[in-house]
Amino acid sequence: MEPVIDQACAAALYAEGDAALDTGASLLAAAPDADDDLHRRGEEFVTRAWGRGWHPADLVRFVRLELDERRAVLAATLIAAETARYGELPPRWRAQLAELPGPVPAPRNKPDRFSYASDLLELYRLLLRLPAIEPVGPAPGTAADHLHRPPAPDEPRMLTRIRALLAKAEATGFPEEAEALTAKAQELMARHSIDEALIAARSHSAETPGACRIGVEPPYESAKAILLDAVASANRCQAVWNGDLGFSTVVGFEPDLEAVELLFTSLLVQGTAAMTRAEAGQRASGRKRTKTFRQSFLMAYAQRLGSRLADTTERATAAADTETCGGTSEGPADLLPVLAARDVAVTETAERMFPRTTTTRVRGATDLDGWNHGTEAADQARVGGSRSDRTSRGRDGEIMA
Repeated sequence: MEPVIDQACAAALYAEGDAALDTGASLLAAAPDADDDLHRRGEEFVTRAWGRGWHPADLVRFVRLELDERRAVLAATLIAAETARYGELPPRWRAQLAELPGPVPAPRNKPDRFSYASDLLELYRLLLRLPAIEPVGPAPGTAADHLHRPPAPDEPRMLTRIRALLAKAEATGFPEEAEALTAKAQELMARHSIDEALIAARSHSAETPGACRIGVEPPYESAKAILLDAVASANRCQAVWNGDLGFSTVVGFEPDLEAVELLFTSLLVQGTAAMTRAEAGQRASGRKRTKTFRQSFLMAYAQRLGSRLADTTERATAAADTETCGGTSEGPADLLPVLAARDVAVTETAERMFPRTTTTRVRGATDLDGWNHGTEAADQARVGGSRSDRTSRGRDGEIMA
């Protein structure tokens, strides 16, 4: 006789509609001894997802977008069980696993078995149909999953300082203090990136650009994607947004990818806090257009920060080029050609990974008060730019997708 798990999957996973799910869930609800097989089948689907280029955070995020938080927690439970079998995982995988929701036990011999089985089968139906996406690093269990750039001698301490500065910037209620802390963090990031580039050039390093994915989730995902694009560009990376799957892929050298992840997360937290404060003032004056206000606020915040970040990078590069001009006894130290070569490498890698990208023009900033408040918040959260520079690209943004 065909196993219950096979009967249930055949009934539920390859047909549309709730009736098919109900049939499969009824079979499983009546067979508590099939729970282990049911979970093993789910782990098999998770393993297939890794082969299609997905990472743990991507998978949970997509389940949350397409289904709901309940099924996202079930996905996290399967991921935790599946990844436990590997002796070693890539560094970013470990960080993602640490942030997943806690596991959910199977409800053996409990009255909610039908609902639980139905949730799992609907999750499996989604996992079965996952599209293949561009890999950003090796999957666990492959021959190369242990290969990654070793940290520079002072890198852990540098990243600790940057994280501490950004955490303080997020926590303070004083815009001037947040501005100073964020500016110092960006200064450290820029200098660290330049130092890494010079060391790689002097040592003739064979390091090549890599990539990572960063979640860009609703609401107001277009404004968030523009902010991430600005942060990536300022840190010598390129970002490609996939709105349907809820993330952007950032291409760059490893130190720069780490800077983008840290700074984007912090600026998003700072921007959201500033938006909440500004919105409260708008409500107090009788305004109720919350959605348009928020969209315009975040669009302006992203646009203005783009110019601030670009200015900071330009000044840091000019200062470092002055310091290294003429070379040293350690080898060639002409900074601008070194950085230009890295820019070319990043561009070539991004074009190879995404040969068919398009530039999307984003419109949506229709609330003047929201735009003005967002611009002001970006000025307060600026990262070292001159206040005399007040140019921006206007209310329409462009982003590679």
